[in-house]
Amino acid sequence: MDANTLRQLSRQLVRHLGMLDSQCGNMALSPVQAHTLIELADHPATVNEMAVRLQVDKSNASRNLAMLLNQQWVETQPNPQDGRSQIYQLTAQGMQKLEALHDALNGQVDAWLAQMDDDEAAQLGRSLARYSKSIQAAAKQDGYVIRPLTPLDNAATAAVIRRVSAEYGLTTDKGYGVADPILDRMSEVYQADGSAYWVIEYQRRILGGGGIAPLAGEATLCELQKMYFLPELRGRGLARKLAVKALRFARAQGYRGCYLETTANLGEAIALYESLGFVQIPQALGSTGHDACEVRMLKTF
Repeated sequence: MDANTLRQLSRQLVRHLGMLDSQCGNMALSPVQAHTLIELADHPATVNEMAVRLQVDKSNASRNLAMLLNQQWVETQPNPQDGRSQIYQLTAQGMQKLEALHDALNGQVDAWLAQMDDDEAAQLGRSLARYSKSIQAAAKQDGYVIRPLTPLDNAATAAVIRRVSAEYGLTTDKGYGVADPILDRMSEVYQADGSAYWVIEYQRRILGGGGIAPLAGEATLCELQKMYFLPELRGRGLARKLAVKALRFARAQGYRGCYLETTANLGEAIALYESLGFVQIPQALGSTGHDACEVRMLKTF
C-alpha cells in the first residue's frame, strides 16, 4: 500500500466515523469533548495534561473543558502541586453521560463488526494497533538517518557490534557474530550481489545497523545479519524500521524467505522479529558458523 491509498482510506474512515461532525453520534458532544470525558474517566487532569493526552493545543483543551464544566459533566479542584492550575474530574452526571456514549458507540461498532468474521476482526485489531505504534514511532525518529554502509563507517560499525555484544555477554570465544573475521571490513563484504547493510546515524554518530546477505548453503533464502543497536537508540522504533527496509530489499532481490539466528539473551530482538512475522524453527538452516545462537527464526515471503 502506498501513502496516497492509505490517506484515501483514512479520509473515508474519518467520514464514516463522523469525525467531521460537530457532535459525536447522536449525542450533544463533539469528538474532542467525548475524548476528554474518556480521558478523565481514566485519570483526572489539568488543562496542560489534557492537551498532551489528546495531542491538541492548550487553548483547544481549555475551551472544551470549560464547555464540559458548564454542562456540569466535569468539576474542578485546586491542584495541590500547583496553585495556579485546577484539576478536572468527572461528576456523577459526567459519568452517566460517558456510559451512555459508550453504549451508543459500542452498539454502532458492533453493527460494523457483524459484517466481519472473527479472523478478519482480529486482523483489523492487530493492524490498527501496528499503525498506531508506527505513527508514535515516527514522531520519535526526527534527525535519525538510515543509510547504506560506506567504507568510512567500518570502524564505527564494528565498535557498535562489539559494545552491544559485550553488553549481552556475547563473547568472541563462542560462535556469535562478534567473532566474525569480516567485522572490520563489512562495507566490502556487503557489496556482493543480493547483499546490503544499513547504518543508523544521528548527529554524525553511528548508533546501530543491520543487513541482508544470501544464506550460505540455501539458494532461495537470505539471512538478516548483524542487527545491533546502542542503548541510546532503543525505544524509537528504528530497529523495526531498519528491519522492514531490509525485508523489502530481500523481496526485491527475489528471495523466497529470510532466516536469522539469535540467542535467548536478546529478548527484545526476538520480540521484534516475532512482530515482523518471523517464527522460531527447531533446526538450523544453511551454514552460518554461529553455533552458539540457539534461537533460529524464519519468515517466508
